[in-house]
Amino acid sequence: MQTNSLTQTALTYDDVNIIPQYSEIRHRQDIDTSVKLSNTLTLTAPVISSPMDSITEFEMAFAMAKCGGIGVLHKFLPIEEQRFQVKQLKLRSRLPENRRYPVGAAIGATADYLERAEELINANIDLLILDVAHGHHKLIKDALTSLKNKFDHQVHIMAGSIATKKAAKDLINWGADSLRVGIGSGSLCSTRIQTGVGIPMISCLQEINEVASKHNIPVIADGGLRTPGDIAKAIAAGANAVILGSLLSGTKETPGILEKTGTWPNEKLQKKYRGSASLESKIDRGETKNVEGYSTIVPYKGKVKRIIDDVLHGLRSACSYVGATTLKEFQERATFIQVTNAGITEAQPHLL
Repeated sequence: MQTNSLTQTALTYDDVNIIPQYSEIRHRQDIDTSVKLSNTLTLTAPVISSPMDSITEFEMAFAMAKCGGIGVLHKFLPIEEQRFQVKQLKLRSRLPENRRYPVGAAIGATADYLERAEELINANIDLLILDVAHGHHKLIKDALTSLKNKFDHQVHIMAGSIATKKAAKDLINWGADSLRVGIGSGSLCSTRIQTGVGIPMISCLQEINEVASKHNIPVIADGGLRTPGDIAKAIAAGANAVILGSLLSGTKETPGILEKTGTWPNEKLQKKYRGSASLESKIDRGETKNVEGYSTIVPYKGKVKRIIDDVLHGLRSACSYVGATTLKEFQERATFIQVTNAGITEAQPHLL
């Protein structure tokens, strides 16, 4: 009879700190935060906006590209609308900006995914994400095989979400160009509450990076990122870039209506933020089963550029604390120390 013994302890962002080291960095702006995801896709900022229907449509994708990252249009748009938004972003970037901005889009692993992928590739999409909750699955194996057979190397395909070494090995063998890592750690995700499934993110990233780095496959951290410090820890643990959802929620560029609550002149501005597996989101798509997420209202945060600027400032500062001038050097030099609950408390501002 198999025993379900505890094999190891897993750590997440609050469980660790990065140890400071000797540094000769004079100016933080000299630190290079760029990341190369493929021969044709380099980001000057290692940030990707989440393919959630309350996070990324055209305006967010355009804003992320201007900031040096990339936005991923959610898969719940009709195919023709998703394709139209890709073409419009490419057009706008060429005309007003005279630059080539990258854009990504999410597709599923069943139904119209091949047709959707073909339309997006014809529109010059830069990144496709196979957007499913459990990426270590036969549906992903079949979808990756079909996509690679049909489109070969025409587009970068990110697959996931995963949380184990075995999953990383399998997805790489199936043809994934990058790995989306994180199960049950999103701010509105209830997977761990309802299923008990998931692995804390620092340990998860470290283990998957052991496999991915041997094959030069980028690792993308998704979920549980609440602060710029968490993003620095994710990259130190092996992530090449991060997917942001809650940090971008409530910004001007997110889809949805800006709502007012309260009475003049003390009104508060708010926007809706919901998980893709929340009941509200599923009902809008005519679904009611397998609810593993929530929806909420968040305060209005202004333009997304302010958030990304803060993230990059924090990341450059983290690099300077360990004497690294690039993200690759940061990963090579950064080491963690585990902290106690008292250490977590100590890290918070004391007088707020």
